[in-house]
Amino acid sequence: MNVYQRIVLSIFSVTLWSLSFGQSAQVKDFWYAGAEISRFALDQNRYGEQHQGHAEFIFVTEPFLLEEQVKHEHGQGAATDVLKLNALRTFNTGLYSYRTMTSTFQPIDLATYPHALKSTTSIQDWCGQAFQQINRIAEGWQLKLYSYFQNEGDRSEVLSEAYLEDALWLLVRLDPAALPLGSISVVPGAVHTRFAHIPVRFERAEASLRENTERSFYRLDYPALKRQLEIEFDRQFPHVIRSWREMSPSGTTTATLEDRMMNSNYWLLNQPKHAPLRKELGLEPIAD
Repeated sequence: MNVYQRIVLSIFSVTLWSLSFGQSAQVKDFWYAGAEISRFALDQNRYGEQHQGHAEFIFVTEPFLLEEQVKHEHGQGAATDVLKLNALRTFNTGLYSYRTMTSTFQPIDLATYPHALKSTTSIQDWCGQAFQQINRIAEGWQLKLYSYFQNEGDRSEVLSEAYLEDALWLLVRLDPAALPLGSISVVPGAVHTRFAHIPVRFERAEASLRENTERSFYRLDYPALKRQLEIEFDRQFPHVIRSWREMSPSGTTTATLEDRMMNSNYWLLNQPKHAPLRKELGLEPIAD
């Protein structure tokens, strides 16, 4: 290698390092400043009808133990920083109510940990409840499902290598370039599989990404399920999620961003005097 080639290689290496460092610094400067809370107006399809409600997305970073796959709060143990998404839905179906929550933990270091480490989902309605947990293991995923319904629970099995739909929302926020494209294996979102009362397993999906001047649209098409999911988000970092749409034979669910609160240490705002802050998110002062 001559002197000129060495100079070019050196410049190229420094450029790559600078880009990588810049992206890492950008991610850390934004996500380590506090939680982001977003409220969406929800139009939820259930029982063949549309039901109005609301959804909240809480994105926040925390240290996560790799072996135990829980938040690192004390003691020793190998850990990595994750971006956590708590995704909640609240809606009523006639007389009775539904509450769902999915928590997914995606390492910020995507180069080392391209997949999420864990995702849990709970579904509560007046008929009963279900709880699902998926953990990352060497073989793929460890699934545990506990359900009120006879044909669903209780189960423990290993799922082969696939993407988790519930983790793709985090790739949107961290680095849309990491989103998988083309024909891929995906474990569908837990809220969908529980609402549809279908087995938890990977499905083939066609993943695509289209863009305009301001927004990007990531779409999953599941031919066997006749289901589509499309997420609309800002092209520019921090890639704010603006809306999403789920389409299936039973109907269409949509959600549109209406309020957003940044740099919140919400876990400290737990006194009665803090209840009026819910108005900033378009929520009632008293929990509904």
